[in-house]
Amino acid sequence: MCGIVGYVGAQDAAPILLAGLGRLEYRGYDSAGLAVSTRSGLKIRKVSGRVADLTADLPGRFKGSPGIGHTRWATHGEPSQENAHPHTDTAGRIAVVHNGIIENYEELRERLKSRGYVFRTQTDTEVIAHLIEEEYDGDLGDAVRAALRHVEGTYGLVVLSLDSPDEIVAARMGSPLLVGIDDGELFVASDAAAVVGHTRRVIYLDDGEMVTLSRNGYLMRDLENTHVDKTIDEISWDLKEIEKGGYPHFMLKEIYEQPEAIRNAMRGRLQLSEGTAVLGGLSHIDEDGWRGLDRVVLTACGTSWHAALVGEYLLEDATRIPIETEYASEFRYRNPVIDDRTLMFAISQSGETADTLAAVREGQRRGARVLGIVNVVGSSIARATDGGIYIHAGPEIGVASTKAFTCQITVLALVLLLTTLAGVAAALVGAAPGRPHRGRGGERPARERARHPRQQRQRHSVSGVGLPRIALQAELELGAGEAALGVEPRRDEPPHEAVLERGVARFRELDLAPLAHVALAQIESGNVREALIEDKEQRLRLTLNQPVD
Repeated sequence: MCGIVGYVGAQDAAPILLAGLGRLEYRGYDSAGLAVSTRSGLKIRKVSGRVADLTADLPGRFKGSPGIGHTRWATHGEPSQENAHPHTDTAGRIAVVHNGIIENYEELRERLKSRGYVFRTQTDTEVIAHLIEEEYDGDLGDAVRAALRHVEGTYGLVVLSLDSPDEIVAARMGSPLLVGIDDGELFVASDAAAVVGHTRRVIYLDDGEMVTLSRNGYLMRDLENTHVDKTIDEISWDLKEIEKGGYPHFMLKEIYEQPEAIRNAMRGRLQLSEGTAVLGGLSHIDEDGWRGLDRVVLTACGTSWHAALVGEYLLEDATRIPIETEYASEFRYRNPVIDDRTLMFAISQSGETADTLAAVREGQRRGARVLGIVNVVGSSIARATDGGIYIHAGPEIGVASTKAFTCQITVLALVLLLTTLAGVAAALVGAAPGRPHRGRGGERPARERARHPRQQRQRHSVSGVGLPRIALQAELELGAGEAALGVEPRRDEPPHEAVLERGVARFRELDLAPLAHVALAQIESGNVREALIEDKEQRLRLTLNQPVD
């Protein structure tokens, strides 16, 4: 959940870094910090708290460039000013910001302590600063490269050194990084949201790659010091799409963006007259292509896993091929039955989910054809897979996924059109664009009803293909929605084991339930009181309180 921003250019770095970190606040963090190269030396400022606290704490004389910034979600060591990034070497001449986990940091820490290095924090990242210090011999890129040969684990890191005052070095292994390119200015960040206000031209680093940024340009190499040619990609969205636009929070904004997002996911793809879809990334898999498969595996994490569960229902019913949904974080730690007669779909909003990316590589190693369903163009999973589909949901800032979830299911329904039930699927998908809507009474009444869940009285039950699986996502989103609206959780609810889901009202109005988005209907209709396993077949009955007319 940490965020990284770096800047090289003629402007003062601090305001740019603070603005970039502000764009990454949605990721969650407990501390923030900056390091800037100035005429008087390397200046570092860190706080345990928000980016606003860092901004307020910054002295007036904090001018210089280049610079690096970070928001931290504590992993090693408590949330504190001391443990906040950037971390430095012994002399305070090298500063490092880092996302990821250094798995052998304890071993490295003890080895470095035996050589006289003093550690001031509880973090794994400080190890990297001292390794670079030990390896530095006049070239920062070489020192970073040599230091990383000792490191086991994941990292997206950016390094600034007072002895190389005009450049920063970044490296990636398992944690996303990109370079933003503008006239006379260069940026590095863990998320495009941090740089899109300055440029849409970006280069995505792959694992094992490094980049040196200076005012003279950038130099891409790998960890073996071999030159790497990279393609410059164009970010398809702009700054206004990652702003609230008058909504009180991003989740509500993204709920209301769903109709357009679903239309974008289907635009140019749905061929209603022919009962099929045009999916360029799946052009090599037509109806006959499914017949050569022994099984299909959908792999994902979190919300994308919820979408995959619905996709399993849809595709298995249509293809009559065994389809399984695998949690990506567990996939590589067992011995799955995967071979060249297996088709895998890797589903991820960001396209950077580390466990899902690892599952992609494991599936490919075993001979499977692996396709991606992702949102972010040029992301790691999009580049690593053998083909796939972009969901075109646009940037999603809210932590609880809304429009990406609906678009993932929309795309899975489009995949259904490549199966033997193409005609039926086309009729169903064709009914979808007008279904998610603002609802009766608009936003304000919906919010008011959500604030007074106990005033709801009428009860409904729902059923349908995939609804128990959609309900998993609904529970997540309702909890996030309640928090955003300030709704106090019920104290008399059954234990968590018994509460499988909090349902929604007006499900019966939806022609295609898997394409319905639950969160809007939940907020419109109020809280669900309970959801119980009804019988031995574990059919889910959702009950809720709704206003009495």
